[in-house]
Amino acid sequence: MRTAKIIAGTIFLDEVGELPAEIQVALLRVLQEHEFERVGSSRPMRANVRVIAATNRNLEDAIEEGTFRSDLYYRLNVFPMEVPSLRERGDDIKLLVEYFTFRLAKRFGKNIKRIAAKTLKLLQSYDWPGNVRELQNVVERAVILSDSDELYVAEHWLAGMRRKPHIIAAPAPRSLATHQKELIEEVLMETMGRVSGPFGAAARLGIPSSTLESKIKALNIDKRRFRNSVQ
Repeated sequence: MRTAKIIAGTIFLDEVGELPAEIQVALLRVLQEHEFERVGSSRPMRANVRVIAATNRNLEDAIEEGTFRSDLYYRLNVFPMEVPSLRERGDDIKLLVEYFTFRLAKRFGKNIKRIAAKTLKLLQSYDWPGNVRELQNVVERAVILSDSDELYVAEHWLAGMRRKPHIIAAPAPRSLATHQKELIEEVLMETMGRVSGPFGAAARLGIPSSTLESKIKALNIDKRRFRNSVQ
């Protein structure tokens, strides 16, 4: 007789509303039977776990549309909690900015000790259509470009992100220099190699043109190759 190993703990399922139909079926079976088998194994494993699921979709609408199973919804919806969007939680922005800043500063080896009062006021006044992920992207961009112990975010970053976000992924193997180079080259392409002036790359990045010139030189970027870029 086979014996099942018991797996206990808590599992968090993010964006559960995006699960494809076949995964919904498999998840429902685990929730009902408290048992599953690993890929490539025939040995059953018992699952005595607490499940926390999150989504930004309206699952009741998804059920009506036929993209989410009603039986899985009722299995997951035992104790529902609705978290307001970031624009409705202005008091949380300061805490989130501090958390992201000091965590990312440590990752990128930056010595950021404080957040500029003007920057904090700006971030608290923005409506954050991209919610917490957008806030994290903005802070990460600011940390990467920072050359001082104070975090600064340019106002036009937020207005521009509604039209064309500069999203910075952070895979571990890539260096800070790689992040900086890619971001600077992207903006130089948009400005056709122009660094200074109101429409130059420095203005778009929110840093002095002398600082950007130094970064371009240090990262060995040939800004001349962007002068004939087609927009």
